[in-house]
Amino acid sequence: MTALPEVRTADQDAPRSLAARPAGADRTFRGIARGGGTGVLLIMTLVGGFLLYQGYRALETRGFEFVTTEAWDPNSGEFGIAAVMAGTFFIALTAITIAIPLSIGTALYISEYAPPGIQRSLIALVDLMAAIPSVVYGLWGLFLLQPVILPLSQWIATYFGWIPILSVSDFDPQDPLASPTVFTSSTFIAGIVVALMISPIASSIMREVFSQAPLGEREGALALGSTRWGMIRAVVFPFGMGGMIGGMMLGLGRALGETIAVYLIISPVFVIQPRVLEKGANSISALIALRYSEASAFEMSALMAAGLALFLVTLVVNFGASMVIARSRSGAGAEG
Repeated sequence: MTALPEVRTADQDAPRSLAARPAGADRTFRGIARGGGTGVLLIMTLVGGFLLYQGYRALETRGFEFVTTEAWDPNSGEFGIAAVMAGTFFIALTAITIAIPLSIGTALYISEYAPPGIQRSLIALVDLMAAIPSVVYGLWGLFLLQPVILPLSQWIATYFGWIPILSVSDFDPQDPLASPTVFTSSTFIAGIVVALMISPIASSIMREVFSQAPLGEREGALALGSTRWGMIRAVVFPFGMGGMIGGMMLGLGRALGETIAVYLIISPVFVIQPRVLEKGANSISALIALRYSEASAFEMSALMAAGLALFLVTLVVNFGASMVIARSRSGAGAEG
């Protein structure tokens, strides 16, 4: 006699609920991690609230004109962050443009090409560069880098001055006696210094992501006849694309808020200055450092409002970087 198959009900087919009973050490770690995350969010909220409270008077006075006005004279009632915000972005974009190839090249060399004997030393050297104070970079850029860069700026303006952002209004390429002082304290020089400051951070993130590319895929590409560069393009770059973008965005976040190095190099102007080679630039952080010690009560409120704008921009950039890194594949292009 053949037995009939057992008929299972819907309740029997439902998945069982599993109750996790974490150990005491796990509960302690979870509590510390949650407390740390909550503390960071609380501190950020308090910082934003403090800046809003201190800058509300200036924001209420100027309204939307605070964002569109270039001049900065709070004592006369005519002030805004249009010029300094534009200068902040020009310096940051110049820095990130220079830092992208530098960071990628450094990370690739350390993770893919450097001999094992010197790899650890190079990693320590790059990490050490990230720890150098910004004032040291600023002094180095002002006294050592700037005289070396001026001929390069002059050459770029001579042969590429037809590009609007690379033109210089008071420079005549046909004049052999043209003074190079029109190129000093420019967005370009400040951008180079900031690029060297953010490159170690971006390079460290990229290096970590590149080194995690799946070994099986690396060996598979090489076994199929690929060169090392071909393997990097086919395996390492797709795997590490999220880390590359995230590293650059984190570097951009630091570039937007850099203060002392930019303050030491630039010659402050309160007009939108899109010519990166020309003398004169500005940024929100440099404005605060310049005016803070002599500010009146109302100008202090205006500076706090400018700081709030920079805080929000930097927050958006860093959150964007975190989202990109979290969604990257540390592996998103192939199976690990």
